[in-house]
Amino acid sequence: MSKVALILAEGFEEVEAITPIDFCRRAGIEVITVGLAEKTVTGAHGIPVIADTIVQDFDWNVDGLVLPGGMPGAANIAANGKVLEMVRQFDSEKKLVAAICAAPALVFGSAGILDGRTYTCFPGMESQAGEGGTYTGNRVEITGHMITGCGAGGAAEFSGAVISYLKGKDVSEKVLRTTLQPGM
Repeated sequence: MSKVALILAEGFEEVEAITPIDFCRRAGIEVITVGLAEKTVTGAHGIPVIADTIVQDFDWNVDGLVLPGGMPGAANIAANGKVLEMVRQFDSEKKLVAAICAAPALVFGSAGILDGRTYTCFPGMESQAGEGGTYTGNRVEITGHMITGCGAGGAAEFSGAVISYLKGKDVSEKVLRTTLQPGM
């Protein structure tokens, strides 16, 4: 079974966290939610979520990392040295690194992994990504083992791309079909 860690930081965008958790679990992917310092993490719109574990206690034995955006959530992730270290390590090992909204610019930019790659993020945040990457403005961008998404409105497509990467296109299409089309 594939397994990913989804990082939760104070001020995360709820849709960008809950959609990948839900869709990935529907696809048979184990999702471990990891709070930066506390298990109870409150999103940008005041919704508290209880994480499975916290960064300092996590063993990082997963197939990929998923980073929701939101502000100040993405900035809080980008300020965490351990998470940046793991983003760099997963990238160097060619494991899945996926981020949406402000997280591609702030976290991947801070980690220095955008150089020579195409990516997307929340429009306007690309100015904070540093140099080296090519911003496309697409809803989802897949560059090898790196997946980036534009924001809350693209959370389903982003989640589908993560599923497709880990479990294949057929599984992804089934999850998207059964969640996005009423009566299926």
